[in-house]
Amino acid sequence: MSDTQTPPSTASGGHIEPRLIELEMSESYLTYALSVIHSRALPDVRDGLKPSQRRILVAMNDLRLRPNAKYRKCANIAGTTSGEYHPHGESVIYPTLVRMAQKFSLRYPLIDGQGNFGSIDGDPPAAMRYTEARMAGPSVEMLTDLDKETVDYQPNYDERLLEPTVLPGRFPNLLCNGSDGIAVGMATSLPPHNLREVSAAIRAVLDDENISIRDLIEHVPGPDFPTGGMIMGRSGIYQAYTTGRGRAIVRARHHVEEGRGKKEQLVFTEIPYQVRKVAIIEKIVEIVKDGRVTGISDVRDESDRDGLRLIVELKKNEDPEVILKQLFQFTPLQSTCSIINLALVDGQPRTLTLRGLIDEFVRHRKVVIRRRTMFLLRKAEERKHIVEGLRIAVDNIDEVIRIIRASADTDEAKRELMSAFTLSLAQAQAIVDMRLGRLTGLEREKLEDEFQKLVAEIADLSDILQRDERVVAIIRDDLDDVEARHGDDRRTEISDIEVDGSFNIEELITEEMMVVTFSRGGYLKRTGLDTYRAQGRGGRGVKGSESKEGDAINRLFLAGTHDYVLFFSNHGKVYWLKVYQIPEGGRTSKGRAIANLIELAPGEEIQSLLRVRNFDEEGFVFFATKAGTVKKTLLEAYSRPKKTGIRAISLEEGDEVVGAALARPGDTILLASAGGRAIHFDEQAARPMGRVSRGVRGMRVNAGDRVVSLIVVPSDVDKDSIGVVTACTNGFGKRTLVSEYPIKGRGGQGVINIKVTERNGPVISFSLTHEGDELMYISSGGMIVRSRVADMRSMGRNTQGVRLVSLKDGDEVVAMQTITAEDLELESRNQSEEDEVGEAGAEVGDGEVVAEGSIDVDDEAQLDDGEDSDDDSGDEEDNS
Repeated sequence: MSDTQTPPSTASGGHIEPRLIELEMSESYLTYALSVIHSRALPDVRDGLKPSQRRILVAMNDLRLRPNAKYRKCANIAGTTSGEYHPHGESVIYPTLVRMAQKFSLRYPLIDGQGNFGSIDGDPPAAMRYTEARMAGPSVEMLTDLDKETVDYQPNYDERLLEPTVLPGRFPNLLCNGSDGIAVGMATSLPPHNLREVSAAIRAVLDDENISIRDLIEHVPGPDFPTGGMIMGRSGIYQAYTTGRGRAIVRARHHVEEGRGKKEQLVFTEIPYQVRKVAIIEKIVEIVKDGRVTGISDVRDESDRDGLRLIVELKKNEDPEVILKQLFQFTPLQSTCSIINLALVDGQPRTLTLRGLIDEFVRHRKVVIRRRTMFLLRKAEERKHIVEGLRIAVDNIDEVIRIIRASADTDEAKRELMSAFTLSLAQAQAIVDMRLGRLTGLEREKLEDEFQKLVAEIADLSDILQRDERVVAIIRDDLDDVEARHGDDRRTEISDIEVDGSFNIEELITEEMMVVTFSRGGYLKRTGLDTYRAQGRGGRGVKGSESKEGDAINRLFLAGTHDYVLFFSNHGKVYWLKVYQIPEGGRTSKGRAIANLIELAPGEEIQSLLRVRNFDEEGFVFFATKAGTVKKTLLEAYSRPKKTGIRAISLEEGDEVVGAALARPGDTILLASAGGRAIHFDEQAARPMGRVSRGVRGMRVNAGDRVVSLIVVPSDVDKDSIGVVTACTNGFGKRTLVSEYPIKGRGGQGVINIKVTERNGPVISFSLTHEGDELMYISSGGMIVRSRVADMRSMGRNTQGVRLVSLKDGDEVVAMQTITAEDLELESRNQSEEDEVGEAGAEVGDGEVVAEGSIDVDDEAQLDDGEDSDDDSGDEEDNS
């Protein structure tokens, strides 16, 4: 618009002012934002109330609804609040009133409700015409001394009345009940606390102005929710108390009981703050239906008026700890309580520490007490002034009577009295209004006593105003009184166990033993150990894998679901997986291709697998290659592999890894070759090397021969009682004591282990066994056999051995694995029924169990065609 133009006029005589929309929007939005912040969403730091809450209490105070009064209809209370103070309608006021009465919403309810005020299930309250209410004890403390000019007043919405801008707040409401609200661009979430702990912290601040927040936390360890529960860890609380922002992980309180049919059940008796019980039940049903949690058979709500009781019934043999962690991850049984200590301080939103919140409460109480003292002092001085005039009148009663009788009216009498005795108008008025009964001797004494009491009261009140320690003492006395009236015990437990809100997947996986199988074609799976039942020696076993045509299982071992598996490839690299990351398959499934689990280079194949429980264990990884090279490297060197693998050992061209095992100082090493030779030497014969070293010669092998197995013999075993089992491809083998293998230097050809004949075939495995162990054999056709080591008697090194497995035509043994007595004990706990041992069978077929096989006489014939040979000449190879 040009300077010469005039604003267009409206028909009513007004005018329109053109403005930029950006400017109008910013100013209007700012006005709206400030209105929300000050008049709706954020609490005042002094009394911890929002305007709507404060107006409800003021209206109830006007209606004299004290705790000893009769209950009044909530419709009346909401109507009074709306009509006198809060112009937003009764339907907005009533929900605020309801929350102030809910014991599961406020730690110390401010309203005592009668009727249906909702439930922790999320049920809505009854209509306000059906419910009644009155003030609770803490509200009375909040309103104490409101009539003594302790706070400022402001006009109400229509300027008919005055309303307090804040309540005197003898009760530390903001700290004890907390507050939450969402304003424009900011939010507050102050958690509730225990009154006794808050009072102790305030007293500590009053005693020591320099007290640290760390010392305050000794008095206030953390929030105390009305619904109880457990806060996991203290770090989030400490952060919130020191910075004003933090979070607390809250879990439901629970215990385990034995339910129907001896099934275990989880019982939840307290749930996280502001979580609806029905929401928890709905979420549990959802995760069971979609298969995220499979161990739950039923969920029931057995809550009553005596307390909350939520039952989660588990399936038989399920681990309660695993199910519990799954529930904490997938349901609101664990929730995060955000702590944002934002409140209005002198009309401005500020984020406060724990010390800041306490300081603001103390500052407010000091102001209230001083203003109350000034009010009482003024009233006492005014009364003292009147009593002084009455004393003068009593002392000069005859003259006073004469002046009053001689006066034409009251005004003349007051003027004459003021002139005659130098009185003020108030004193003259009191004398004129005095009754003749005050002239008796008793009344004169009372007047004198009142005057002396007023003098003492004025001196005491003046002393309070002059000495800050007197004010502090009054605050402390008020706290003691409030705590004695309303204090109670802590409901929320604080655990020292830190939880970050996220879950390690291992916590959700049951610890159990698994059979890990790996085929020559690169297929990997894990299967529960209880799938396989023990048989007698010589049995054919059950179908253990549905092998791909032309494929065969060549590795199997026992491992816990939380164990690590190191995969050593033919290229000398190592890859890393957890057992629970290996796909689980049925007894006859072929598993998952290893290429889908780890990133192998073109032409790379996995040749050896190693189970590791913890990389912090003291010890080494001991390698053996088919060319007879060995290497010893610290286990910790393999704890941080990359997704694409890391180099485990440097190999000569054409060589590959055939075994890897954990070794500790003092252990001994046994190597066995396919040609029936074995060598035994001390682990110290191979010095520790770096991860990429080539190693040294461990066994000299003849042309056409190769090393097939590596055994680490622990130093603490009795070599005269522990044995090694040698298995050959045609199902024959034997058990020989370790003491039969003399300890020689590394690098030699070793001694005879077993005669490799056409009947036996070459050696395929060499395994350390105890009397209580069991052995598992697997054939190229996918057949698995389990048998007891105790069924095999010990034989010398020069025997041919006995039949271990009855094979079908064309089938051969490709792997053997020891099941330790410890693993067997775990298996017995995991199985739902006892194993059937030595079960007799009829015809042999897939999935059938057969009787123990017979042994031919010549199976145990002794060899006599050669002495043991030993060549200890073994030089170290070059290391890179």
